[in-house]
Amino acid sequence: MNDTIKLLQSHRSIRKFEERDIPKSLLRELVCSGQAAATSSHIQAYSIIHVTNKELRNQLVELTGGQKYVASSSDFLVFCADMKRPLEAAKSTGENAVSGMTEQLLVATVDVSLVAQNIAIAAESKGLGICYIGGIRNNPQAVSDMLSLPQHVYPVFGMCIGYPAHDPDIKPRLPVEAVLKENNYSDDTEYVNAFNLTMYHYYQARKGGNKMSNWSQNLAPLFNQKLRSHMQAFLVEKGFEMK
Repeated sequence: MNDTIKLLQSHRSIRKFEERDIPKSLLRELVCSGQAAATSSHIQAYSIIHVTNKELRNQLVELTGGQKYVASSSDFLVFCADMKRPLEAAKSTGENAVSGMTEQLLVATVDVSLVAQNIAIAAESKGLGICYIGGIRNNPQAVSDMLSLPQHVYPVFGMCIGYPAHDPDIKPRLPVEAVLKENNYSDDTEYVNAFNLTMYHYYQARKGGNKMSNWSQNLAPLFNQKLRSHMQAFLVEKGFEMK
């Protein structure tokens, strides 16, 4: 195990931050590190909105479901899947550019996710902490209006970045055997059952209190309702027609 692997396996979501600014030069280097991620066909279908306005940050707290660390972190980034730039670049050659394809939605979403994870790793390597904010998709139209996002651009998630002011435990992951399958998809019920027990003990022992739950019980509320059912209509309206 080298230092890079140790860093990757020590990730924790940070939700409490010191009142300390990240140097602008460092933030720029983090974004450059993000840009070094793999990108489908060199399309680079992403844009990152650095939200520095305090009023906007406070509004985003409400739009993301009251996640106060959106405002209290040193910096907050909104990662956007962006097909506007590559579509316009293709059109500028005089060729016909087809938009609204499902593949374009997938490519842009994957591209921006790879960029964000590179930034997360780079940030943690410099002693910073991060927290992804999927709550950006709770109110994607309001976020889009706030940030003036044009057609063919949608907000995928946010990221809080700052210097950690707490030291949370590392949350366990599924056993490797559950996710690494050889040659074909195989049943993983045995590993899920074992992981439920692991998570139960984790919740009982972790810092800051305990709760009577496990992995499967935590997932149940995510699947007993149509979560963010507004996303399909929103994406179509944004030009991602999923044709």
